[in-house]
Amino acid sequence: MSDIKEEKGELSIHTENLLPIIKKWLYSDREIFIRELVSNGVDAMTKLRLLSLSGEAKDPGELFVDVCIDKDKKTLTFKDTGIGMTGEEVKKYINQIAFSGAADFISQHEKNNDLGEIIGHFGLGFYSAFMVSDKVEIFSKSYQDNTDAVHWVNDGGTEFSMEKADKADRGTDIVLHINKENEDFLEEFKVREVIEKYCNFLPYPIKLNGKEINNQHPLWLKRANEVKDEDYKNFYSKLFPMESEPLFWIHLDVEVPFNLKGILYFPKIRHELDSSKGRIKLFCNQVFVTDNAKEIIPEFLTLLQGCIDIPDLPLNVSRSYLQNDPYVKKISEHITKKVADKLNEIYKKDRAAYENFWDDISIFVKYGMMNNEKFFDKVKNVLMFKTSDDVYKTLDEYKEKNKGINKEENGKQVVLYASDPEKQAALIDMCKGQGLEVIYFNSMIDVHFIQFLEMKDTGVSFIRIDSDTNAMLSDDKKEKIVDENNKSVDDKIEELFNSILKPEENKSLKIKVQALKDTKIPSIIVFSEHMRRFKEMNAMFCGEMGGADIFSDHTLIINSSNEMISKLVAAKDDADKKELVEKLVLNVFDSALLAQDNLKGEKLVKFLERTTELTGMNL
Repeated sequence: MSDIKEEKGELSIHTENLLPIIKKWLYSDREIFIRELVSNGVDAMTKLRLLSLSGEAKDPGELFVDVCIDKDKKTLTFKDTGIGMTGEEVKKYINQIAFSGAADFISQHEKNNDLGEIIGHFGLGFYSAFMVSDKVEIFSKSYQDNTDAVHWVNDGGTEFSMEKADKADRGTDIVLHINKENEDFLEEFKVREVIEKYCNFLPYPIKLNGKEINNQHPLWLKRANEVKDEDYKNFYSKLFPMESEPLFWIHLDVEVPFNLKGILYFPKIRHELDSSKGRIKLFCNQVFVTDNAKEIIPEFLTLLQGCIDIPDLPLNVSRSYLQNDPYVKKISEHITKKVADKLNEIYKKDRAAYENFWDDISIFVKYGMMNNEKFFDKVKNVLMFKTSDDVYKTLDEYKEKNKGINKEENGKQVVLYASDPEKQAALIDMCKGQGLEVIYFNSMIDVHFIQFLEMKDTGVSFIRIDSDTNAMLSDDKKEKIVDENNKSVDDKIEELFNSILKPEENKSLKIKVQALKDTKIPSIIVFSEHMRRFKEMNAMFCGEMGGADIFSDHTLIINSSNEMISKLVAAKDDADKKELVEKLVLNVFDSALLAQDNLKGEKLVKFLERTTELTGMNL
C-alpha cells in the first residue's frame, strides 16, 4: 500500500515574497545554484555510504551525480544515487525546514539592508534552483525498503503539489524548467564551466550528460611525502593555467587543533606589491567556496596562490564570519608560522636556491615583517640584501664584513645603500673603490622598510650613498693650506662656483667643497637624508607614484682632490680663459645632475651644445 497520497498545500514560510527576493538579489550570482544542487547530491550519497558502512543500508553500488541537459524540453536535471527521500521526508525537509530557514534568514537581512550580499552568506541549497527556473520538480525514492517514490512540484509560488511517482531507482532527481532569461544554462559548455569551477574536486564522480568530468583526488588530500615536485607544478598549472612556474610551495596538512589541508604556492613577483596577483581558492570538503580567501590568509600573504580546504567551515560562509571567528584567526596564525618555517628551511638546506628567488619574494617578506611581529621574529635572520659585490647577504653578514671599514655614527654602524644602482653607478664605483660594500634597496616599500629596520635595530644607521651624511667618501686627512689672504684652496673653489652658478638665485641649490677619496670625479650631488626620506614618504602617502621632488633641496659637492677642479681654480683669474672656465664650471654641475638623471629638456640641450664647444677649446 502506498505511503504517499496525492495532495496540494502551501509551503511553511513566513515571507510570501521569498522566491521573488531570491530571484532579484541573487541574480548576479545565479550560477551558484549548480554548486548547491550538486553539493546536496554529494551529501545524500555520503549519508548513504555511512549507513552502508554501519550495516543500516545495503551496498549502495555506484554513487554519482549526473547533470543532464535537455534543450528541447528546456530542462536541467540533477540526478544523484544517494539516500533519497520518502514522502514524509520531502514534506519535512523541502516544505518546512529548508524554506522556513531561508525565509527567516532573508527576513533578518531585510532588517539589516544587506540583501545584496546573501550569496555566500547562507546555504540556499535546494531553493537556489528558483533563481533560474519557472518550475522545479523533485522525483525521489528512498533507500528504505517498501517505500514509494515521490513527485513534488512547485512553480515558484508558495503552493506545491505532491504525488506518488514511477521512479524505480534509488536517489533524487531535481528537474529545473529553465526560464527564458537563463537559457544559457542549457548550453553544455556553460554548465561544464560552472561544474569545473565549483565541483571539480568533489569525492564522487560528477557527470555531465553521462560523461564524468571531475577530479576526485585533489593533490592537497595526499601526504607531502607522496607527492613529487612535478605533481605540484602540474597541479598549479591546472589551478592557474596562465601563470608561469611557481618558485616553491608549502603543503598544509593539519588535524589538530583544527582541520586544514591545502597547498600554497609562491609565484614570481618582482619589485612592487601586487595584491591582485595572489589568489587562494577556498574549499569546504572539496567543494569550491570562493576564489579569494582574503579573510583567512594574512594580508601580507595575499600575494600567494593556491588552495585551502577547511572542512569545518560552513559551505556558504560570510566574510564577517571569517573576519570575526577565533577559529579562523588561529588558522591564519598557523599559515603565517608555516610560511616562516618554510623560508627558514630553504635558507638552511639550500641557500643557493633561496638566494636565487630572493628578488621575487623579498617584497612580501619585507611587508610581512612590518605587519606581523611573529613573522618578523621568525624570518629576521633570513632577511637578505643584494650588494654591490653581486652577492646576497644577511644584515649580520654585511655588518660583520664592513665593521672595520664603515665608520660608526653616534655609536651606530653605518649601512650604505643605493636606491637605483644604474642611476647611482658612479657613486657605487666610488664606494667600491674605497672597499665599501653597498646594499641595494630599489622598491617602493623600502622607503618604509629602512626606517622599520632602524627602529628594530638601534645599532645601525642606513645612509644612502648620495646622502650629505655619507662621510665615508670624504678624505678627512687632507690638509687645507691657506694663502697670504688666509684663504684656502677650498675657499677659492667655493667662490668660483658661487660666482657662476649663483646659488643665491637658485634656493634649492647649496654648494660645498670637500676632498673626496676618489680623485677622478669632479663633483657629486647629495641630499639631506632626513628631508629626502620625509619627502619620499609624503609622496607615497599622497599617491604620487613618480616619487618626491628631492631636487627641491640638494647640495653640489665640489671635489677639491680632482685635478680639473685644481686647474679651474688656477685659471679663474686669467682673463683669456674666463669663458672657458665658466663653461667648464657649468659642465661640472650639469654632469653631476646628469649622473642623477636630472638633466633634461632645455638644460640637456645646452649641456650637449656646451660640451661640443669645449672640445675645440683648451684650458
